[in-house]
Amino acid sequence: MMIIQELLDIYKSCTLCPRACRVDRTKGEPGYCRLPSDIVMDCALAHHGEEPPLSGTGGAGTIFLSSCNLGCVYCQNYQISHSVDGRRLTVIELARIMLNLQKSGCHNVEPVTPTPQTPLIMEALCLARAQGLTVPFVFNCGGYENPDVIRMLDGMVDIYLPDFKYGMEEDARMFSDAPDYPKFAIASIREMVRQVGDDLTVENGIAAHGIIIRHLVLPGRLENSKAALRLLKNEISTNVPISLMSQYSPTPKVRSHEQLGRRITHREYDEILHFALQLNFENLFVQDVSDDQLMPDFDREHPFEKERRR
Repeated sequence: MMIIQELLDIYKSCTLCPRACRVDRTKGEPGYCRLPSDIVMDCALAHHGEEPPLSGTGGAGTIFLSSCNLGCVYCQNYQISHSVDGRRLTVIELARIMLNLQKSGCHNVEPVTPTPQTPLIMEALCLARAQGLTVPFVFNCGGYENPDVIRMLDGMVDIYLPDFKYGMEEDARMFSDAPDYPKFAIASIREMVRQVGDDLTVENGIAAHGIIIRHLVLPGRLENSKAALRLLKNEISTNVPISLMSQYSPTPKVRSHEQLGRRITHREYDEILHFALQLNFENLFVQDVSDDQLMPDFDREHPFEKERRR
């Protein structure tokens, strides 16, 4: 497939994300993500903590990939995303993992943070499809994407699951070392919507096609959340499904941080939820919030409690 070769060629002067490091990863030159031109995976499993249409009863077929193109100081998954350690896989091995997830009853296959490893992941997907993979492919990314690369995925991705972390440039730089995050995220989401529409098609309770945009509400940064929602309203659509996430927990790195050193409160989350409703967003996935500020187990799942449709 010609588009796969075009994606693979990007490894030679890497521009897979907005950082555009332009290193030759085929020769082992490290860019921001520090990854080689190989697939590096931490683990693959049925995950029951995603949004209900993704988890269903059999779980999302989640493939946790090592490293990330973002540098979020508060990352909830830092043990994996801040590391380049993991199992190195061939395309054939990854395709087999996708097929095994389907065989085990998962409703989809969902690589987490595929951005720095997109070329080989898409090659594996094509191979798995040829060998009988029929469940939806979910592109679960951090939102800091190269719109030109997203455009190349047209027709291969069934469901886009991007984060939209920041509506404010200041927060993007301060917390994720991500210059121009709002600009790149909006441009990429606009392209995703062009490909799959601004809604989520659900069949028998299971997501089949479309998009969900995630936003993690950060403690003390409510203006950032409001700015993000305004941008989505003005630049994308109020019909697009928004997943408002309350599960922020301080990692060891930020426990002494003036703002990030605590969990969000019920009042903070409620303010953002009501703001989203005031902006006339049609479809919202929401989570319960506990005012208990004790540090939770990092392996604990945070399932979404309900979907709110206007």
